[in-house]
Amino acid sequence: MSSAARLRRRVHHSDVGGKKFERVLSSGSDGLSEPLLGGGDDEYFEDWKEKKRREEHEWSQIFTRLLAQWSQWLSIVLLGSGSLLGDMINRVLYRRDEGIVHIDLTPVQEERLHKLQKRLQVAFDGSNSKHAEALVALWHEAFPGRLFDGLITEKWKEMGWQGTDPSTDFRGGGFISLENLLFLAQRYPRSFSKLLHKEEGQRSEWEYPFAVAGINVSFMLIQMLDLRSEKPSSLSGLKFAKILAEDEQAFDVLYCVAFEMMDAQWLAMRASYMEFNAVLSATRSQLERELSLDDVYRVQDLPAYTLLCR
Repeated sequence: MSSAARLRRRVHHSDVGGKKFERVLSSGSDGLSEPLLGGGDDEYFEDWKEKKRREEHEWSQIFTRLLAQWSQWLSIVLLGSGSLLGDMINRVLYRRDEGIVHIDLTPVQEERLHKLQKRLQVAFDGSNSKHAEALVALWHEAFPGRLFDGLITEKWKEMGWQGTDPSTDFRGGGFISLENLLFLAQRYPRSFSKLLHKEEGQRSEWEYPFAVAGINVSFMLIQMLDLRSEKPSSLSGLKFAKILAEDEQAFDVLYCVAFEMMDAQWLAMRASYMEFNAVLSATRSQLERELSLDDVYRVQDLPAYTLLCR
């Protein structure tokens, strides 16, 4: 076997719904900042991601300039130069800092955002009784009536984990990604079962693995909402901060919506495993568009929220 073949081996498993998925094993190790599913040429995807980052930065700068111009026009033309409200618009609501738009957060937004960010810092620890209990609870949600077979068992693969020990997959998302999956199972059990068993639509021969895909959805949301920054500066992150003030569980509910959106995109694109990154990217774009709608004040206001079923 060549060295390239040894570094990348394709392994086939059976999914719960009878479909198969393909797992790409690499010699590298994933860190907390890396998603777990990937496909195709790594160098190509890195170039593509770098191009997207440059484009997003350019558009951010353009938007910032337009926003500043609009604010200045509003304060001068509509409110009068030097008016109190005009000053508030320019100095309080919007501040410019190295081409990034900031909105000052309310005390409630800051408190809840800080609490959510603390959750992001918790790595999964199988020796932690709380973490182990959460994993056992997820087992019972996925396999009702089946006796728990241990923290390390071949049966975990039936849920879409990459190996016999789910704890090795959490390096891409931490404990919060397990909390997200468990929240989906307990708050929206019908959606959880439907997604786990791939019940709807004409599925691909090589399906995405449910559990690991769920970790990737958590990772995508954390990036999109700019949650690892002290304060969000992306438009989606700023909108989410407002939503978080209305519902402290907004991130977990948004995760459930995003998972359903991802599966709907998967079916619409007639995707296979190697196209998972493209599906996740399309899901992010759609979610960003929905978050930008003026009449969205809660996660429940998102058009895609109707995909969830209890």
